[in-house]
Amino acid sequence: MPDDVLVVVQGLVKEYGAAHRVVDDVSFAIRRGETLGLVGESGSGKSTVARMLLRLVEPTAGEVKYQGRNLLAASPQEMRALRRRMQIVFQDPYAALNPRMRICEILAEPFAIHNEKPVEGLAARLTEMLRTVGMDGSALERFPHEFSGGQRQRINIARALALRPDFLVLDEPVSALDVSVGAQVVNLLRQLQRDHGLTYLFISHSMPLVRYLATNIAVLSRGRLVESGPSLEICHAPREAYTRSLLAATPEIRA
Repeated sequence: MPDDVLVVVQGLVKEYGAAHRVVDDVSFAIRRGETLGLVGESGSGKSTVARMLLRLVEPTAGEVKYQGRNLLAASPQEMRALRRRMQIVFQDPYAALNPRMRICEILAEPFAIHNEKPVEGLAARLTEMLRTVGMDGSALERFPHEFSGGQRQRINIARALALRPDFLVLDEPVSALDVSVGAQVVNLLRQLQRDHGLTYLFISHSMPLVRYLATNIAVLSRGRLVESGPSLEICHAPREAYTRSLLAATPEIRA
């Protein structure tokens, strides 16, 4: 495997009982600094794949390697250290933030969990995190309910970036937002990738959105990969009828 490949997934399977296989023999690789768009309809298994990558859900079979290390063989202590480098942004910006905590407490959680003190001081780092996602440090003393959905998702992204990870799993991060706000968040993600050299797994049901953001696309249907390749190739010359139906199902993205 080339040195620039950051994540390798091989033969990933997830079963819930003998008769219910929700992910079936999924394999892909993601190079450093690139975005793989994992696209499919609701219920196709996309979020299960995302959670298995980070071992939030344990696979039934298969292999996940990060920087050449097999995550499924890692001890709890090793996974704790590796999770500094891998973070996830969830679909629902409302459910992902504790309504009883101030934004400063929410953003400080990763440092407390990993027992890390920012070199520049915690307060300065928290302010920097908000500015990175286009928000002002005055937000730190406020509560989640005081913010719009787009602002909450920016806060979730800031929290994911707290420990300066290499790899982000973005699980439908704009599907709960209206189109204009979602486009702003997508453009923010592109800018953050350029500025920080991030690698993304971007999960969506929207083929045009994935085409806009992703370097490569993997199409998932009923738990199986039916087509994968460079974004332009998949979108301009799809081989599978299912891929064509995804392309036809949602409008163009104007971000």
